[in-house]
Amino acid sequence: MHIDIVTLFPDMFVGPFQESIIHKAQEIGALSIAVHDLRVFGIGRHRQVDDVPYGGAAGMLLRPEPIVAAVESILDRPVFRGAEEPPVDVDALPPIILLTPQGRPLTQRVVSELADHPRLVLICGRYEGIDERVRQYLATDEISIGDYVLSGGELAAMVVVDAVARTLPGVLGYERGAEEDSFASGLLEGPQYTRPPQFRGRAVPDVLLSGHHARIARWRRKESLRRTLQRRPDLLETVELNDEDRALIEEILREGKHKGTH
Repeated sequence: MHIDIVTLFPDMFVGPFQESIIHKAQEIGALSIAVHDLRVFGIGRHRQVDDVPYGGAAGMLLRPEPIVAAVESILDRPVFRGAEEPPVDVDALPPIILLTPQGRPLTQRVVSELADHPRLVLICGRYEGIDERVRQYLATDEISIGDYVLSGGELAAMVVVDAVARTLPGVLGYERGAEEDSFASGLLEGPQYTRPPQFRGRAVPDVLLSGHHARIARWRRKESLRRTLQRRPDLLETVELNDEDRALIEEILREGKHKGTH
């Protein structure tokens, strides 16, 4: 997979993209990343990229010309859906994603969807805003990483790249690691333990030391359901549950009532 990132602050990506999973994904050839400085495509001698909004409002807006020029340069073809230009075949384009708090929420399902594409283009917006014509006639998708305001889309772009990178074949050392992470199955991941088996009087659950794989698998599923029920019960409304899952939830609820009587 290849990911292009359009940003006013390319240096922000230097450290994060040279570490951990993103670095490994690039090292093994599963992922390539190109960070493009929007200022290079700025207007005039001063490389202007923003301007005051029409109608009066606080802050500055990113102008459409530099962003469109950057994306068209990256893809080496016209992509802006102008009224007086030949039609653009959007289906033939890679996803051109505007990172904005107005976008659809980034979920594991969206991450899996993005990972199916061989190429992505990420446009980092600014918290003051971006000309609406970029949203309407250039971007093919909009993604938000949460209901809060950041200084720009750079951190959001890093989140998207990291989330996608760990789903690519060969990136995680443990083959099923990504599948068992929180949200990958629609549930939160249950508790995990490692050595020592006893630490300051706190013990690892006996079942994990038993070597009984079926019991361990059942315990893990139950604890994943318990944690989801306690912390994100809304997830249970959309996840597919089988008969055993429903029986485990009944067990958890009975245990909770029992504890409440003491």
